[in-house]
This record gives sequence, C-alpha cells and structure tokens, in this order.
Amino acid sequence: MAFRLPTSQLYRAAATPTASARPLLFSLASSRHPPRQLRLLATPAHPVTQNNAGSKGPTAMVFLNMGGPSTVDEVGDFLSRLFADGDLIPLGRLQNYLGVFISARRTPKIKEQYAAIGGGSPIRKWSEYQCTEMCKILDKVSPETAPHKPYVAFRYANPLTEEMYRKLLADGFGNGKGGRAVAFTQYPQYSCSTTGSSLNELWKWRQRLEGKAGPLEDGSDGSIRWSVIDRWPVHPGLVETFASNIEKKLAEYPEERRKDVVLLFSAHSLPMSVVNRGDTYPAEVAATVYAVMQRLKFSNTYRLCWQSQVGPQPWLGPQTSTSVEEYIAKGQKDLVLIPIAFTSDHIETLYELDKEVISESGHADTVKRVESLNGNPIFIDALVDVAKTHLDSGITCSSQMGLRCPGCKSDRCLESKRFFAGQQTLPGH
Repeated sequence: MAFRLPTSQLYRAAATPTASARPLLFSLASSRHPPRQLRLLATPAHPVTQNNAGSKGPTAMVFLNMGGPSTVDEVGDFLSRLFADGDLIPLGRLQNYLGVFISARRTPKIKEQYAAIGGGSPIRKWSEYQCTEMCKILDKVSPETAPHKPYVAFRYANPLTEEMYRKLLADGFGNGKGGRAVAFTQYPQYSCSTTGSSLNELWKWRQRLEGKAGPLEDGSDGSIRWSVIDRWPVHPGLVETFASNIEKKLAEYPEERRKDVVLLFSAHSLPMSVVNRGDTYPAEVAATVYAVMQRLKFSNTYRLCWQSQVGPQPWLGPQTSTSVEEYIAKGQKDLVLIPIAFTSDHIETLYELDKEVISESGHADTVKRVESLNGNPIFIDALVDVAKTHLDSGITCSSQMGLRCPGCKSDRCLESKRFFAGQQTLPGH
C-alpha cells in the first residue's frame, strides 16, 4: 500500500526529540526490510562528524546539479563547459581540443532540441522551486538552524558554481563572518562524474574565493563551514515518489494488461572507463531501482537501461532506445519508462525519452513515460527529511565519499574529498 506522511505530520515528527536518532519520516509499509536497512547507503555506519559549536543559522542550502541552458542562446557555452569536464566525459590528454571540437559540432543540433522543448531547459526553474520550498519547511521543522537560504549551483549552466559562491559571500556568509552551508547533491546516486565533479568545482571556488587555508577547528577564521549530502539513493521518500508515479502511469493501461507492462528504469549512462575505475553509480542506481520494486511488491517485470551515450567510447548498457526497439520487436509493446536518476524534467526526459524514444517507437499509445519528480509534494517532503536528518546529525559527509575509487589518480579529487571530509588522510590512497 502506498503511504505518504502528510506535511503537517512531517512537521510534528521532525520536531520530536527522536528526529535525529530516527530520521525516517516516511514509511514503506510494503517493504520486506526494515527502514534502517533501506537507508543503508544514505546513512553510513561511520560518518565523518563536524564541530557543531556555533553552527546555528542562518544556513545556506545549496543544490548541486548539472544544469541546463535556460535559453537556446546558452547552449553553446553549456556544451563547451560540459565537454571540457574530464570528470564527466573523459577524453584524455586531448580533452581541451576534442571538447571544443565536439561541442562546436553538436551545438546546432542541440539548439534544435532545446527549441523543440520550449526554448530551454526547465531544470533551473524546478531546482529553484524545489530548494525554496524545502527551505520554507525547514524553517518550521528546524528552527535552530533557520533561516535556511536557498541557492542553486549548476556545473555547466547558469547559475554556475562561481556565481553561487560569490552570492553566498555577498549575502553575508564567509569573509570573516562564518556561517554554515550544506552542499546538497541533486544526483541521488553518487558518481565521480556528477556529484564528484560538482564538489570538485565547489572546492575550487572555495579555495579561490576564501583562501587556501582550511577553517580552524572552531571555525574562527570566519570562512564558510561546509558539509555535504553526497548521496541518498534509497531514501524512503524518494522511493515513494517514484513508486506512486509509476502506479499512476500503470493505471492508464487496461486492467487486464496492467500486470504485464514492463517497467524500464532509465538512468544516464557512464563511460566504461569510469565504471571500471570503481565508480559507485551503477550500484547505487540499481539500489534505487530495487527499493522501488520492493515498494511496488514486484508487481511487474522490470529492467534497468541507460541513456545519453556520447562519443565512440564503450558506455554502460543496454541503451534505453535500443531496449525499447528490441522489446517491441519481441512483441512486448506495453512499456513504461522511468527516469530513475533525475529529480526534474530536462532535455533527457522531454526530448530524448519523449520525442525520440517514445515518439519514434511507433507505439506512443503503449510506450509511456512516468512523470518526473518536479514539484511533487511527496518529493519536497523527502528533500526536507534528507536535509533535516543531515542538519541534526553533525555529519560532514558520508564515509563512502571519503573512499576514493580503486583506480582514481586525480589529485583534485583527493584534495576535494580531504577538504569536505575535514580529514588529514583518507583511506584508499
């Protein structure tokens, strides 16, 4: 049975003395496992803790995401930054040359795609809405860390990380005034290519704008005190939002066909070079999928597919588009696509899934897509729960974040992790 804790109850539950000890404000009544097991990846057993002295509000809540161009005119700059990022698309020693070349060639085509979805990506609109709504509720359920101020930092589009950081300083954080900021990844499943890249960029601008000396133990140097929500792949609220959206979409099929609909979970793919380096993303995406299917009591058969492959290198598969084609060829035409690694609509849902995969399948009446999380109130409550649990915990970042990939050779990654974990040494190097 699907269950959502009403927001009014969420306020009361989060305000109770047990909120930090029992952060689960959502119930998954149909799960075979207790909530603590479901939250294993989101709540590490041995977190890195911070000094809470003087850590009261105001608190900056910074949403990290890839971002997208809000207008067609921003597409060129967006692609240039994207293909220049070796964390996301590793092109080796020729990164700067190949990145410029590939982005220039793709710009006209990508401009057409953004024009087709309304002239730009809605990801900024949704990110700002989600963060603002979350902060409004946090002010009520966590008055000790209020006021909570919403910020958005995109990796490749406006508002860029530098712009966000300068706004933090202008708003009275840092510059000798101290203050607390939480970097809250909007990639629920961690990858070095996404969350890792965003945190590396955040660390870079922190060093440039606040100096290379780290904060003193008591924070007395007046710099911003950062903590990180670096992954939350099986948070019950996230799972509930996906599951309830899937149930709504399944209800559109005739009852006699409903149980035979195949659920195709789709996530952004990764180059196999990143996967083989030891990136945790495939495992964490799979964890989200499995938790959702537990919540649905495995009502339908399902598969996990991968989309948005770029370039000639081997990428994680199977591809979503190919999977849809091959299932249809086998006679399986009732398919539901679920964008499982995205927290809002953007080019990969509105164009790639809707206008390419579904429209070109020849069966748009039976191949459907589940609604994205966007402004779903269940999802907003989930964001509040993740944030409040973090604020109560004193965790600087998860212990998982402190462990480098076995094949990691990036000094920037090492220094970034060292800074956010607040440790002198880290395992795995």
